[in-house]
Amino acid sequence: MNDMRDRLIVGLDIPTVAEAEKAVKELGDTVSFYKIGYQLAFAGGLEFARDLAADGKKIFLDMKLLDIDNTVAKGVENIVRMGMTMLTLHAYPKTMRAAVEAAKGSDLCLLAVTVLTSMDEQDVIDAGYEYDPHTLVLRRAEQALSARMGGIVCSAEEASAVRRIVGRDMAVVTPGIRPAGADRGDQKRVVTPADAIRNGSSHLVVARPIVGAVDRRAAAQAILDEMAAA
Repeated sequence: MNDMRDRLIVGLDIPTVAEAEKAVKELGDTVSFYKIGYQLAFAGGLEFARDLAADGKKIFLDMKLLDIDNTVAKGVENIVRMGMTMLTLHAYPKTMRAAVEAAKGSDLCLLAVTVLTSMDEQDVIDAGYEYDPHTLVLRRAEQALSARMGGIVCSAEEASAVRRIVGRDMAVVTPGIRPAGADRGDQKRVVTPADAIRNGSSHLVVARPIVGAVDRRAAAQAILDEMAAA
């Protein structure tokens, strides 16, 4: 179960730091890993991320960086100094190479975002790509492996295929996790916690099913139990 605690990442998709602090307090030692994305980051969440890291929590900073090489590199250098555990960037080869060079020698795990779990085939076509989501995910996984990234972010539907490409050492982080019967929300490619583990996911990102629950600790524990059973 301790191993599962290191593999469950709770998304603090919450509008204020005060509400995020309340959620973390309610979850207590049930959860050791948190994701902080745009919503909370732009409400004082970056300082909160530093505080959580200083308290011994692991932090997945979900910034999905994409810019010119120098800008990405300088951003990554500062994020390393923050003590973060994971950082996302879009899986563009030049961007990945710049980030890897900037993070060299640190413990920061760089994650390549392949195709967002809110996107289906029509969304990918509308964005101008010639590949279907599955093919695009696998192509970007190959590029991330070549760039020496620390891991991949993809739907759990693609996790097993990605795992065959990247091997055992890279992280395969899967959002869009929903317990059986849960509301899908705006996610289009969703999988249960048990199936995600069976498919080869190393880390599961779960937000609304936990932070939106009446009893957050019980919701997190139920997911941990399902992961452990799988």
